[in-house]
Amino acid sequence: MSYLKRLALLIGIDSVIVLTSVYFSNFLLLGSWQSMFTPSLMISSLTLLVSHHLLAYKYKLYQREWRYASIGELISIFKSISLSVGITFLLQMVLYGPHYYRIMLITWMLHLLLIGGSRFSWRMYRDGYRKVEKPESSDNRTLIIGAGSAGTLVARQLKLNPDVAMQPVAYIDDDPAKRHLEMFGLPVVGGRDKIVETVNTLNITNIVIAIPSLKRKELNEIVRICSQTKAKVRIVPMFEDLIRGTVSVQEMREVQIEDLLGRDPVELDTQSIEQYITGSTVLVTGAGGSIGSEICRQLIAFAPDRVVLLGHGENSIYTIERELLQTVGKQVRVETEIADVQNRDRMIDIMKTYRPKAVFHAAAHKHVPLMEKNPGEAIRNNIIGTRNAAEAAHLAGVEIFVMISTDKAVNPTSVMGASKRVAEMLIQDMDRISLTRFVAVRFGNVLGSRGSVIPLFQEQIRKGGPVTVTHPDMIRYFMTIPEASRLVLQAAALAGGGEIFVLDMGEPVKIVHLAENLIRLSGFEVEDIGIQYSGIRPGEKLYEELLHTDEMHEQQIYPKIYVGKADVQNLEAIRELLRDYEQWEDRKIREQLLMITNKKRPRMNKPLAAAN
Repeated sequence: MSYLKRLALLIGIDSVIVLTSVYFSNFLLLGSWQSMFTPSLMISSLTLLVSHHLLAYKYKLYQREWRYASIGELISIFKSISLSVGITFLLQMVLYGPHYYRIMLITWMLHLLLIGGSRFSWRMYRDGYRKVEKPESSDNRTLIIGAGSAGTLVARQLKLNPDVAMQPVAYIDDDPAKRHLEMFGLPVVGGRDKIVETVNTLNITNIVIAIPSLKRKELNEIVRICSQTKAKVRIVPMFEDLIRGTVSVQEMREVQIEDLLGRDPVELDTQSIEQYITGSTVLVTGAGGSIGSEICRQLIAFAPDRVVLLGHGENSIYTIERELLQTVGKQVRVETEIADVQNRDRMIDIMKTYRPKAVFHAAAHKHVPLMEKNPGEAIRNNIIGTRNAAEAAHLAGVEIFVMISTDKAVNPTSVMGASKRVAEMLIQDMDRISLTRFVAVRFGNVLGSRGSVIPLFQEQIRKGGPVTVTHPDMIRYFMTIPEASRLVLQAAALAGGGEIFVLDMGEPVKIVHLAENLIRLSGFEVEDIGIQYSGIRPGEKLYEELLHTDEMHEQQIYPKIYVGKADVQNLEAIRELLRDYEQWEDRKIREQLLMITNKKRPRMNKPLAAAN
């Protein structure tokens, strides 16, 4: 039904109810139909009718969706009816005296009963009398974890939605006050310690976690318990989205590994970020990559004047450009530059053309085994490319330059990690001679990024296994792509120059436990898929660090953000490396990289950037 037809119907129903209430009240008290056509009653009827419609419009009684009517709608009905009857009664007192107050009292009661009944009848029918036929099946019996607002809302939607083949059976809730109670016809059978028993006793095939505010640690624990059953585990959308109606229970999704490994989001200091982004030109290198593209998405929320997307791969730059243009339209100018950071003259030309206020340098080679085989490429892209971008930023008068680094740059054992540590040294060295503030941001492993371990595991599971893990004791820090990108933006706002920023990434995760969780979340048992140990690959470590012990400042400078200030050393060896590496064999390049980044030498007084 269209809005206008619906509006006309409601106005018509209300008009009949208003007039019926007035005349029927008059008949009940006076016992005569002849008094119904007196001038006083007709004026009162017209006043009540007009005031009711005006107040109904004010309190939006004609705009509400009455299928979901609740206490708020009842209060609005009470206000509009009471005020309209009150206005009519005051007019009667002025014109005819107070002798009609009993009629108005009965009119008010009938008015409230009939208007409220007409609105809530659909809700009563929907919730209490309309039966949704769902196929009787042992495959749709559902246990809801959480008997709060979200849980009861999910139960109601599951019961009344014929398109969802899930039949709620019971709740699990840790609140002792809810034990043995029923909500929406479903019992609360106990706390999380009863999950396994309840699944087995009630033949549960689906579990819905309906606690949107659940902390990550608690979610991990609940999923661990649920994994002891064979029920399929799902999680609801954000409660605010359910309430607003922007999503429904049909959009429940399976628990993902990001839900278990991610942390509660870092709250950004939006005011400090806006100061350097809003209305400014911002350039992102590697803008088509996983981190670079997410930085661009986060940037546009702060309304920059222009975002420059710089990358070597035309397809990835084209993709992120289209996405951003669809999001922001003409509100933010989006520019694209296909360029290689290894081309110093091209970088200088681009920086001087756009004169960005901030540069986020995300272009880099990051695959550890590939860089072990191609150390010269690691130098060209990760080290020389960073130097080119940094020098171009310096010459263009950029205010802030943020380089994306890695935890593998700490005590590196790989070519990739060592190349990123040398790149850190270069920008710290540039910070000594430039008005530009140069900083680095170190990440752990990024969930969902290209080449990360999770897509590999998922592909192996789809093929039936086994999942290959390098070593049973291998551990890594993990973070999500949006979390990593937020850290980049916040680091730029905190930058004083020369710092290395690190996110408090919580506890590291054993890769074998990650593989086991992914197998279970995919609906299999570990024994069905299997885990095979392939051995540590060249350049890999069993565990990663985020800062050297002598780099770490124990106090967080911002919630969940640490800062380190590493010394710039071995500059003469870096000069030699960049001058002669093309003449060396791969083995010598690797040896020199690791020597530079792991062995301390006397600090040079002359800045490296000044010598090049």
